[in-house]
Amino acid sequence: MSSGLSSIVQLGSFRPRSLKCRFFSFEPAKPSISFDSYNLNKYNSIPGFDSSQKLGKVKSGFCRLNKDFVLRSKPVLSLDKDVDVEGNGGVSRESSNYDAIVIGSGIGGLVAATQLAVKGARVLILEKYVIPGGSSGYYQRDGYTFDVGSSVMFGFSDKGNLNLITQALAAVGCTMEVIPDPTTVHFHLPNNLSVQVHREYSDFISELTTRFPHEKEGILKFYGECWKIFNALNSLELKSLEEPIYLFGQFFQKPLECLTLAYYLPQNAGDIARKYIKDPELLSFIDAECFIVSTVKALQTPMINASMVLCDRHFGGINYPVGGVGGIAKSLANGLVEQGSEILYKANVTNVILEHGKAVGVRLSDGREFFAKTIISNATRWDTFGKLLKGEKIPKEEENFQNVYVKAPSFLSIHMGVKADVLPPDTDCHHFVLEDDWARLEEPYGSIFLSIPTVLDSSLAPKGHHILHIFTTSSIEDWEELPPKDYQAKKELVANVIISRLEKKLFPGLRSSIYFMEVGSPKTHRRYLARDKGTYGPMPRRTPKGLLGMPFNTTAIDGLYCVGDSCFPGQGVIAVAFSGVMCAHRVAADIGLEKNSPVLDAALLRLLGWLRTLA
Repeated sequence: MSSGLSSIVQLGSFRPRSLKCRFFSFEPAKPSISFDSYNLNKYNSIPGFDSSQKLGKVKSGFCRLNKDFVLRSKPVLSLDKDVDVEGNGGVSRESSNYDAIVIGSGIGGLVAATQLAVKGARVLILEKYVIPGGSSGYYQRDGYTFDVGSSVMFGFSDKGNLNLITQALAAVGCTMEVIPDPTTVHFHLPNNLSVQVHREYSDFISELTTRFPHEKEGILKFYGECWKIFNALNSLELKSLEEPIYLFGQFFQKPLECLTLAYYLPQNAGDIARKYIKDPELLSFIDAECFIVSTVKALQTPMINASMVLCDRHFGGINYPVGGVGGIAKSLANGLVEQGSEILYKANVTNVILEHGKAVGVRLSDGREFFAKTIISNATRWDTFGKLLKGEKIPKEEENFQNVYVKAPSFLSIHMGVKADVLPPDTDCHHFVLEDDWARLEEPYGSIFLSIPTVLDSSLAPKGHHILHIFTTSSIEDWEELPPKDYQAKKELVANVIISRLEKKLFPGLRSSIYFMEVGSPKTHRRYLARDKGTYGPMPRRTPKGLLGMPFNTTAIDGLYCVGDSCFPGQGVIAVAFSGVMCAHRVAADIGLEKNSPVLDAALLRLLGWLRTLA
């Protein structure tokens, strides 16, 4: 999620209501590097890379591998064209009568803000970048519209209670046209295991049981338990689990469903899979399924998280918004403004202001200050308590969180424009590639996630071209302290290896079809998304007790709330949207816009805090 921590040029005190913004980036020097003589031994840890390969001369900055292809080294999230962003004018230090200030406009922050606004709250979002969305944002280059993060959109259906993106948009009077994806993901795994996760559940089960006929009963029982959890969750009105009046009301209305969720709260998907399934290859496949959900294997993935994703892809399906994922954030931001609340861009929050131990406002890098009844941080908890509250003692419950969870690794991302004829006509939109060794699933650069959103929406690329968006896990430590020349060379080397792997496994001739390519490292994600070490959320240090250790939205600091992927229920678009809904409900109760009971609140929060200590 975007959070407002990285330094950036600030706006003046005046903001026009309709802002046309252009973010200029620099072009670095373009020295030539001969890989024949370049020291490549330090990159031998990259799977598939052999420093003895003769790759010829490649220029750092602009790398032409054929007459059309250009590798850009300008910052990945800078903008090539003007974009229309709804803003607000006249926001000043004297504007202190806000009910809530939200730091960052990722999906979690936007959902929290818009939900509060429709309840009657006056909300101000402070966003460090020039457009909303964070890792659900977009950028445009040379006629291509690229999603910054995942193109796999959950929560965008027209039924059930887990269609949280649809609900969030509807709350502010917005709708978006979507394109159904017939296949959630196509797995390409060791031992030539190929599995398409079809939109229709029966088709998926048929394909999986055909591949593992001896495990048919186990497959049906494991995914059957997923459906039991999903159906329980999908039957409830989703609000804050920290608000007792709502919680008790749901329990009395749906006691069986609530008890089902309570039973599975401390359990992990891997343990339940092993109750029914013995085949090691099938268990490894379930690891890959969970890795997409949580960046860890099934034994470390909470069963509730796994069930939300493994079932919603069939219940509501994956639906891609026409025009790209960035349209979600733009629509929510515009809806927020229409509700009478405000969003300020290029607003780099550096501190949360405390008075007598209560969060009362924020300070920007240019010295401006804004005040509100409540402060909601869409930054990670590490950024919130390590940077925005620098100098303050970290609360005990945050220390406990950091003892249970570590920052998940970041990603290396590659955005490509390719000639359309390199892809077979029946190519699926999303692919997960792990060719040779299951042990490499969690290793840096081991597995590759690939999205081709132009399979669904051709308007995102120039005619006759497709977009390839590639992710592979990478730690920021691999990229620190490299001189600019070495840093650029390493990005090109890693990209070269990944292209070779995709050519071999999926698309022969891919390299010669590339028209445009940009590579982003974990440092890129840290810079533009303001996430500590470029992380995409928390990862358990050891086998967790399901979701028991995940904190909710309230914090030990009065008036300060957190929202996003380092809050319950964790990573993923549907999860952070859920976090935003919960946060808005709890804040609304605390400022008198929802029913509340201070006595019951205090008792429930103590109980939830005690339960987290059991993790």
